Amino acid sequence: QVQLSESGGGSVQPGGTLRVSCAAAGPTYAVNCMAWFRQVPGKEREGVASITSGGGLTYYAASVKGRFTISRDNTENIMHLLMNNLKTEDTAIYTCAAHRGFCYLNDWDSASGYTYWGQGTQVTVSS
Repeated sequence: QVQLSESGGGSVQPGGTLRVSCAAAGPTYAVNCMAWFRQVPGKEREGVASITSGGGLTYYAASVKGRFTISRDNTENIMHLLMNNLKTEDTAIYTCAAHRGFCYLNDWDSASGYTYWGQGTQVTVSS
């Protein structure tokens, strides 16, 4: 069973920068597509970004494109999300997810396709 664990959340002012990380443990060779999702209480979970095993293919939600960068280090079994120019609307619980298949343009942001999930880390953007 692959286990995912997030770290790096916190509070920052608008315009600031945060990096959240997701460490994978267990049979990580089984994981190909990894992604970040976020959720605000009372709203649906939203796909933020995804990345393939080789790191060569990434997808981003329109709301974060140009501000967030997803990356992955397979030797360390860790994935990062660097968040620049943060906005108050980025406030949410950020959770990493993974599955064995590829990340596809038409469904990378569908939560139902992911097998493994972390517990989440809170990101708060407030002045």
